[in-house]
Amino acid sequence: MSDEESNAQIGGIAAEALRQFVERIERLEEEKKALSADIKDVYGQCKSQGFDVKIVRKIISLRRMEDQEREEIDQLLDLYKAALGMA
Repeated sequence: MSDEESNAQIGGIAAEALRQFVERIERLEEEKKALSADIKDVYGQCKSQGFDVKIVRKIISLRRMEDQEREEIDQLLDLYKAALGMA
């Protein structure tokens, strides 16, 4: 086995492929951190404009849902509120 082959396979692991995966994950984690900071800044801007950030987060959560799922949640919420005398 040549030195090149032993560098490529260490303990049955393709070292170069592993290194590339690890470096890619590290880059993506950095991008994720930057995006999280950007999102936090936008929420700060919302708050400074007088918007309720908790409600904005809820709206974003609802927009991610399918219509049917959102309707089911609304129906259950109405049912629970009625059961507690809140409706």
